[in-house]
Amino acid sequence: MTSTVELRNVTKSYGELQVVHGVDLQIDPGEFVVFVGPSGSGKSTLLRMVAGLEEITGGDLMIDGRTVNHIAPYERGIAMVFQSYALYPHMTVYKNLAFGLETAKMPKEEIKRRVQEAAEILQIEALLGRKPRQLSGGQRQRVAIGRAIVREPKLFLFDEPLSNLDAELRVQMRVEIAKLHKRLGNTTIYVTHDQVEAMTMAHKIVVLNNGRIEQVGSPLDLYNEPCNRFVAGFIGSPKMNFLAAAASSNGVRIGDLSMPCPSFETPPVTFGIRPEHLSIVAGSSRIKLGIAAVDLVESLGGQTVVYASLADGQPLTILLEGQPAVADSVEVFFDLGKAHFFDPDGRKTLSKHVHDAELTV
Repeated sequence: MTSTVELRNVTKSYGELQVVHGVDLQIDPGEFVVFVGPSGSGKSTLLRMVAGLEEITGGDLMIDGRTVNHIAPYERGIAMVFQSYALYPHMTVYKNLAFGLETAKMPKEEIKRRVQEAAEILQIEALLGRKPRQLSGGQRQRVAIGRAIVREPKLFLFDEPLSNLDAELRVQMRVEIAKLHKRLGNTTIYVTHDQVEAMTMAHKIVVLNNGRIEQVGSPLDLYNEPCNRFVAGFIGSPKMNFLAAAASSNGVRIGDLSMPCPSFETPPVTFGIRPEHLSIVAGSSRIKLGIAAVDLVESLGGQTVVYASLADGQPLTILLEGQPAVADSVEVFFDLGKAHFFDPDGRKTLSKHVHDAELTV
């Protein structure tokens, strides 16, 4: 069982304060869609409107072609997993999983079947007799997810479910949720502020900012083709470098580097390059950006992060593979095919990439 979800010009206001502005979105059956954005971007509010926990101020929310603006949450065919586990502390894991079904007067044999099936999927069969205080954080989160699974919903909603877990457990649970979706195939909407979670789990990412959708696309589409500076800076870790560039009809100048390229209407522009697309080793396809003073080197084992400053003081982050030796100053090179340019306000990408430019220094 899967659902289609469609939002048509959906808005949300609290009195005169509008927090969601005309959202249009189509979610197809079986998709794993992640709402991502900074705090206050409207992602949780949007999810709660889908769930029926927040009233929609304007527009239409449709599930399987049916407008559900005024339909109660329990009639929408959804199940929701919250940031807090919200387990009943006096009940066993079995009773926590079964409670909602018992309240709905479901036959005992059907309840038992669903609970046992959910426990098997989540590998918590051995925990059914325990109470929440006897469980680890990851086990409690599995129980919370199990409580959603037993309802056999057409639509799963996750509201930052991993925020209370430590870093190692977050990675583990991220994998578990992705595997769960692959096994069950339910349409899933997942809210997080963590772009790494979004990149690794989603079929489709919805980037939100100040109650508006900035861009919708697959993880690699957003990584490779950001529509503006906000998306370019939010997607990818470490974040994209942004350098001031002077633009003219003759090309673009960044520090001592001058590159002829298609003219931009409004100088200056911003030059963007991801840390992993920079190098401290020259190559046939690489262009010298300049000499940078090294401020800090973080050795992570498999990768090395270099924090540096160009001659004009602009900061630069460089992500290198392995454990290379890094001097106090380095020559920095980049691949022009990986460069991005943004307008002065950062609202749009001026040119996806600049190709075949002849550069002078």
